[in-house]
Amino acid sequence: MLIKEQSYQLSAWSLEELLPSTEEAVIGARLAQLEADVDAFVQRRSELRPEMSPDVLLSLMRQYETIVGQIYTLGAYGSLWFSADTQSEPALTYRNRMQQVWTDVQNRTLFFDLWWKDLSDEEAEHLLPQGEENADFRHYLIDLRRTKPYTLDEKSEQIINIKDANGMETVITLYSMLTNRLEFQLEVDGEVKTLTRDALMSHAHSPRPELRAAAYQELYRVYEKEANILAQIYVSRVRDWHNEQVDLRKYSSPIAVRNVSNDIPDAAVDALLEVSRANVGIFQRYFKLKAGWLGLDKLRRYDIYAPLAGSDRQVHYSDAVETVLDTFEHFDPLLARHAARVFAENHIDSEVRKGKRGGAFCATVLPTMTPWVLMNYTGKVRDVATLAHELGHAIHSMMAEKHSLLTQHPTLPLAETASVFSEMLLTERLLAEERDPMVRRELLAASVDDMYATVMRQAFFVLFERQAHDAIMTNKPPQELYAFYMENLREQFGDSVELPPEFQYEWVSIPHIYHTPFYCYAYSFGQLLVLALYRRYQQEGDAFKPGYLKLLAYGGSARPEQILREANIDITDRAFWQGGFDVVTDMINELEALSG
Repeated sequence: MLIKEQSYQLSAWSLEELLPSTEEAVIGARLAQLEADVDAFVQRRSELRPEMSPDVLLSLMRQYETIVGQIYTLGAYGSLWFSADTQSEPALTYRNRMQQVWTDVQNRTLFFDLWWKDLSDEEAEHLLPQGEENADFRHYLIDLRRTKPYTLDEKSEQIINIKDANGMETVITLYSMLTNRLEFQLEVDGEVKTLTRDALMSHAHSPRPELRAAAYQELYRVYEKEANILAQIYVSRVRDWHNEQVDLRKYSSPIAVRNVSNDIPDAAVDALLEVSRANVGIFQRYFKLKAGWLGLDKLRRYDIYAPLAGSDRQVHYSDAVETVLDTFEHFDPLLARHAARVFAENHIDSEVRKGKRGGAFCATVLPTMTPWVLMNYTGKVRDVATLAHELGHAIHSMMAEKHSLLTQHPTLPLAETASVFSEMLLTERLLAEERDPMVRRELLAASVDDMYATVMRQAFFVLFERQAHDAIMTNKPPQELYAFYMENLREQFGDSVELPPEFQYEWVSIPHIYHTPFYCYAYSFGQLLVLALYRRYQQEGDAFKPGYLKLLAYGGSARPEQILREANIDITDRAFWQGGFDVVTDMINELEALSG
């Protein structure tokens, strides 16, 4: 067993590895070094010629990598500090300062990207670094040229960088500040409590139907008060996105921007969304079955994550950590050792605090640094799954830590592979240890609940985004978006779930559609991909593991299609995506059998 003697406690993280203090002398010294390195890089602009030696390009790449590492480190400190306390004025001031520094560095070093993209294919091929030791730089440079058709002249690119730093990025920061300061009132066992959003929504999984309803009603009561402002922020986000990406850069559509960024063909994303839309009946059938198991005529939207068991079991944080680490240990000790580093180095912020960013994430900064994990642990069984998910992200990064920081990060859809696979390992372990059929039914139902949330719900967020972007750019008033969203929910749920009217405000509470438009299909992609991989693991056993670990070790050092082709996966094939839904159907069939 792994580190069984250790007792893990809820805690805030340490960011000292990124920056030992925020004293001006320390920050000033870092910025001075960055300035010197940027200036040295800029001084070499005159060396950029098609006929130069590949060794010169390689030395420029090493300089560039150093600069990016410095700015990643400084910027990550601000981002993580602000996430830990979104109401901290010093954190916001520092974060804004680093955003300005990053904008300046981008603009001063932009000439290199533009020069590289402007080369002919023959000229670029001549200059590409050779040798296995330079494979990361080679891939990065080749990948950079994919966006050549959407790249503007240097002055235009500089203006856009300045515009983003002082315009849209600030607007999105205001969205975060506004929504993370919200407080919610909920009566629990006769006591009215003031809660954060994460603490409030832990009651969405309560066995008590009145508490589930009250939690959702309070969530959207508060968001309704802010809805006009949040909707206007979204309108600004959409118009800015369209004006830059479609009008100026000439992407074929708003979602194509994300597809190119993810290096995923439009055809693959279209296939994923179309197959998701065609399979709404699977989850509608499940929700009808679940209503019967709960003794209800029909589920309300409040009830879709309701547990089947009548307990409100709490899991101590230390027990949760040990369970997750032990699960990784049984699959492969290397995964457990990687995950344990997050705790050993105090790189996790797990406690619930007012002002702390809601939800959970994993932040990878440099290959030489263990990733940082944020979550809001409330003691629910689902929090254990969240812990496994975020540690899966950390493991993915650490598996790829031998790569350059320019190629360590996997493309967004593949970035969910290790996280979702880790959750499935945890579920398998809990099912294997459980003999009570009703508890097994509960675990299996919770897994299907999560698959709805990760696959169908996320796909329909993206379908809503496509509709919303079109509506806003054809001058529909923001008020119409609420009606569009309710239509979106009705298509998802059909006649299987009752939809209270306050759910029209759900979309303004989804940070991803503000921060990273069209991000959410990555969750659907990752979940369905993992279902296919997991079925293969069940069939092949230990023989599956080397290929899986190799997939993680790629990070972002190869194109997604190449990585997946090695796993015999064609992401443009509708049958592949349908196979994932077939696994979900099998799970629902097993649930039905367990229920007699």
